[in-house]
Amino acid sequence: MSFRDKRRKFGQNYLIDPAILYEMEESINPQAHDRFIEIGPGMGALTKILNKESVHITAIDIDRDNIAYLEKSFHGPAEYNFIQSDILRSDFAFLNSNDHRVVGNLPYNISTQIIIKLINYFTQIKDMHFLIQREVAEKITGSPGSKDWGKLSIKLSAFFDTQILFDVPPEAFDIKPKVTSSFIRISPKRSNRLDLSFKKDLYKVVDWSFISRRKNIRNNLKKRDVNWDLLDINNNLRPEEVCLEDYMKLAEALKE
Repeated sequence: MSFRDKRRKFGQNYLIDPAILYEMEESINPQAHDRFIEIGPGMGALTKILNKESVHITAIDIDRDNIAYLEKSFHGPAEYNFIQSDILRSDFAFLNSNDHRVVGNLPYNISTQIIIKLINYFTQIKDMHFLIQREVAEKITGSPGSKDWGKLSIKLSAFFDTQILFDVPPEAFDIKPKVTSSFIRISPKRSNRLDLSFKKDLYKVVDWSFISRRKNIRNNLKKRDVNWDLLDINNNLRPEEVCLEDYMKLAEALKE
């Protein structure tokens, strides 16, 4: 596989703009004793801004050449653990405490899959900062009534607060993507009354409700045994108009 083919296969667009990297450092604000998990470190541009005294960094990259380069290039002051692995196949066994911070310049083609997978570890995550495609960032941070309030934003908002921090132009990368990127923050809702046992029921209801965006929620759930008289929900709303609290009510009513 040629160098260019490999970059394309792994979605490797590396940041080179020092001003953008400075903004990212300011947003992440690494502190002593932080424990970071970096997804897709590439050649270490983001890794460098985390390289502080008493910081621990576990960096995971699918590209063994990148891991070899990082192991040769980084020797402190942070403590490093470089892992060559496919993040989508990882069991996240290294998330063994509740103070990890997750960062990464995520490949566009798998960014949503990575973020969805990390929902399962929300109790073990302090916060997450990702550079992703602007369009995906908007879908993650969507609010009720907007076109971006969909399955992804609802599923995430049950467990996390989300925020777009700033946009990043294509010129900030060595290989320019065809789209604008956004740097986002995802923070667990520490006062959340939900636990992961409820996630399956909630996500099923959300998926059922979005069978058709053009239909109201009553029609989309007509095959489900919903007693609308007992629920304080306007069932004439379309799925993107229904708030998280009402989806939670539906999930509770329909849980198995």
